[in-house]
Amino acid sequence: MLLFFKINFRELYHLWRTPYSRLFLWLVFRYGGSGRYRPQTVRFLGYQAEVPDALSFLWQFKEIFADESYRFQTDTDAPLIYNCGANVGVDVLYFKRLYSKARIKAFEADPKVADYLRRNVATNALADVEVIAEAVWTENTTVSFASEGADGGSLVVGSQDIQVPATRLRDHLAREASVDLLKIDIEGAETAVIEDCADVLRHVRHVFIEYHAYVRQPQTLQRILEILAQNGFRYFLRPEADRRQPFVNRTHRQTPQMDLQVNVFAYRD
Repeated sequence: MLLFFKINFRELYHLWRTPYSRLFLWLVFRYGGSGRYRPQTVRFLGYQAEVPDALSFLWQFKEIFADESYRFQTDTDAPLIYNCGANVGVDVLYFKRLYSKARIKAFEADPKVADYLRRNVATNALADVEVIAEAVWTENTTVSFASEGADGGSLVVGSQDIQVPATRLRDHLAREASVDLLKIDIEGAETAVIEDCADVLRHVRHVFIEYHAYVRQPQTLQRILEILAQNGFRYFLRPEADRRQPFVNRTHRQTPQMDLQVNVFAYRD
């Protein structure tokens, strides 16, 4: 009977099997009807967080807390985490819950979202979290940025209507003796940044990259995987926006601007 339930109601079973996943269901009930882009304060697990969009928060909570997609193991109780694309800090809360002494460098390009991130770090009294309100890029400069208002801002697509400061990630990584986790979710700029960082990844232990391929632009996932392999990583790929009939449905209805979105989990043996 349990096997039948798992097969036929796999997602529901998954959402009910852990305290985090059950909390996600409660949060959906509590905040799921809020509508898009309505700022509010959400409360969970003793935390309080300001968010610009409740539905974006719920999606992040499912991936980060309910699915624990960023969970990793390390031999130190104070791992160094580079969080590129920290958004409002839901993952920062998760990392500090996983490793309370974690040292986190949290980069966020969208200036309004970075303000949410700063307030959430301060409100929850998170120590050893450095908020860097700059885009992660291949040089120290100013770049055009398209702000979506929640979690979809990008350097490479959209109406790039504001100018934001950018910092070269390679320079930051080169100064570190060891990095336990490098998380990169920067909405299309990931290939250029990884190429620029190719010679400083040897001392990184875990890498997460959310890869985005935009319609009518070259697909460059293979280049990212080549760089990871050259640096001694093994990797696992998980589609983020699955399509049941990809020959017919060339894009996902929720992300029509992209024809491929893949989460890359890279690690060393």
